[in-house]
Amino acid sequence: MAKKLDKEITTLITHKKPKAVVSEKFRGIRSNILFSTADVDVQTLLVTSDKPSSGKSTVSANIAVTYAQAGFKTLLIDGDMRKPTQHYIFNKNNITGLSNVIINKNTTEEAVHTTEITNLDVLTSGPIPPNPSELIGSTNMLDIFEELKQQYDFILVDTPPVNTVTDAQIFGELTKNAIFIIDVESNNKDSVKKGKELLEKSGTKILGAVLNKAPLDKSSSSYYYYGEDE
Repeated sequence: MAKKLDKEITTLITHKKPKAVVSEKFRGIRSNILFSTADVDVQTLLVTSDKPSSGKSTVSANIAVTYAQAGFKTLLIDGDMRKPTQHYIFNKNNITGLSNVIINKNTTEEAVHTTEITNLDVLTSGPIPPNPSELIGSTNMLDIFEELKQQYDFILVDTPPVNTVTDAQIFGELTKNAIFIIDVESNNKDSVKKGKELLEKSGTKILGAVLNKAPLDKSSSSYYYYGEDE
């Protein structure tokens, strides 16, 4: 599955302009995820890219919004404890977040933020730690994730670019599923291929790719598919 998004995207367009063409495309992404597996529902998903500035955080936020709009109790986790973004997108403080919970400084109940969007909560990154990969790979993180899975219908994790640090691979061991963001304006075939391989080595199933920053397309059915090496 590949999905092409238009170049100009308001940060939370699915919430602010739900009837916009781009909002419909995000709902298309949600539908693709829902139908991506025949045997079990996709409850957990990470969103990553091969490089920075590909728009993964904006895409993550809007996918999460569409799930909430469809009635799923949804949690968006900012798993990028190096350059966190979701607290800016949702206008939340980042004093307490995931890093605090992992080191047992706060509980998930204290760290999770509600949003103005019905059914959508956000767990921000928390203060930036010196050792994000070590925290993400800890037993505490595994226990936290299992606890959250009991509370939410759908959990989406926004992670750092997979080629930059190991964080996305470690999160992939938890989520088992991923969406890969490709910057249409600026990408390198070898870099994209490397990112794909790194995710798969961690046992993460790539459900599809989102082609972000594509030229403006007025069509609401702008899908296209491509082979693994393209």
